[in-house]
Amino acid sequence: TFLSFKHADTLGFSVRGPSGPLVVPLGGSVILPCFVERPLAVEKVKVVWKRTGSETLVHLYQDGESRAEAQHKDYHDRAHFFTDQIQHGNFSLLLENVRAEDKGVYRCKVYSQQLADKTLVEIKDVERLLVSGSDESVSAYDGEDVTLSCSVDSHITPEDMEVSWKKTDEDILLYQNNETFSDSSDERDRDRVEFFTAEIPKGNFSLRLKSVRTEDKGVYMCLVFAGGLSVNTTVVLVQLGFSWLHITALILCIVASGSALLSWLVYSRTGNQGVIFIYFLGEIGFKNAFSYYY
Repeated sequence: TFLSFKHADTLGFSVRGPSGPLVVPLGGSVILPCFVERPLAVEKVKVVWKRTGSETLVHLYQDGESRAEAQHKDYHDRAHFFTDQIQHGNFSLLLENVRAEDKGVYRCKVYSQQLADKTLVEIKDVERLLVSGSDESVSAYDGEDVTLSCSVDSHITPEDMEVSWKKTDEDILLYQNNETFSDSSDERDRDRVEFFTAEIPKGNFSLRLKSVRTEDKGVYMCLVFAGGLSVNTTVVLVQLGFSWLHITALILCIVASGSALLSWLVYSRTGNQGVIFIYFLGEIGFKNAFSYYY
């Protein structure tokens, strides 16, 4: 139920506000309506705008002028009267650069001579659709899993959003509206994209790309549509080649191949002594075994 009440004096005046609560865009401007049906003597009017609850002074009009020095610091240069409209009984307030914390109920109280009346205006919600990703490029080695960040902050619930991920430099669609897509017809690619399902209700639409390959290097975009708004963030994936595990495995393979070759050479020259050589490879190392033989 919209919060609104009036003290109408049949011999005085009645202050009116909007017909319902307001929803305003983050960073935008909004008019908080407050007016009387018949003009009042400007020089005898005092208008006080306050936040209910905290009683923070948003704007004060008195003695024929706005009193900016009386405003709370949070509203300096943001809350303004339509000065040329006051003579017509319009005491609406223009609130600029709307913030999330501006959500709440405002009271417009008008004084004229010995009479006063008020109305309440509610900012029910502040429309916001903010998306953030990685501030720096994301690095990954061949074969590793990597997380591409996409976090959404909005007054709109995640289930009412449309989110897609795509690789921009190749125009490959990876995810859209709760459906993942393969970047290849190869069956082994179909399970490489993964989401943190439990985190989606919290606005976390980060994507995990598994078993990174050289061709995965590039720019990825997380695109969000909600409430007629559209925002996006990009993540740059840098592929660095082989990880230390791959390098270690490669070295072991080279050592094993070298050991096998040397063992064969030793055996071809000494017969059964090759068994002794292999023993020394395990016990005292390749270098010592080679020195012992010669």
